[in-house]
Amino acid sequence: MKKIIYTDKAPAPIGPYNQAVLVGNTLYTSGQIALDPVTMELVLDDIETETKQVMENMKAVLAAADMTFENVIKTSIFIMNMGDFARINTIYGCYFDETTAPARETVQVACLPKNVNIEISMIAVK
Repeated sequence: MKKIIYTDKAPAPIGPYNQAVLVGNTLYTSGQIALDPVTMELVLDDIETETKQVMENMKAVLAAADMTFENVIKTSIFIMNMGDFARINTIYGCYFDETTAPARETVQVACLPKNVNIEISMIAVK
């Protein structure tokens, strides 16, 4: 049985999807981009600020499911420019304990929704 997870502390879905779905003890999140959840405006000042907004959005989705980054077992990071990887990784790394960090892939893509530079999705287990 699935449970839809929603919080107003993360951007509202802008299509036929939900912020996250909980199935048993496993949470599957939709990808988050750097939308400010209050204004629904993109936060694209620089790649660090953009990545931080994405991670804060993800933090809110996890919290809505009574989870934290400690519960995350897998992340998928989609980026427009692999040249930004080190800067993204620095911000991303601030949200995890390196010894218990999740599995991850980082993939450069041709285009992302709203022409953002980064999108992240996660799987977490309670």
